[in-house]
Amino acid sequence: MLKWALIFFVISLISGFFGFSGVSAAIATVARVLFTIFMIIFLVFLILAVMASNAVV
Repeated sequence: MLKWALIFFVISLISGFFGFSGVSAAIATVARVLFTIFMIIFLVFLILAVMASNAVV
């Protein structure tokens, strides 16, 4: 998911460079949403991993 967020971010930068500001803003929003979802999933798995390691010990 982080890969897709980075791809959309790069596409947003390129389209903004060429003057497609509407497309750039829309793609930047998609990249921001994907990155937010990635961070939430990452934090959930991080908390689960810490809890599991404490349960084993």
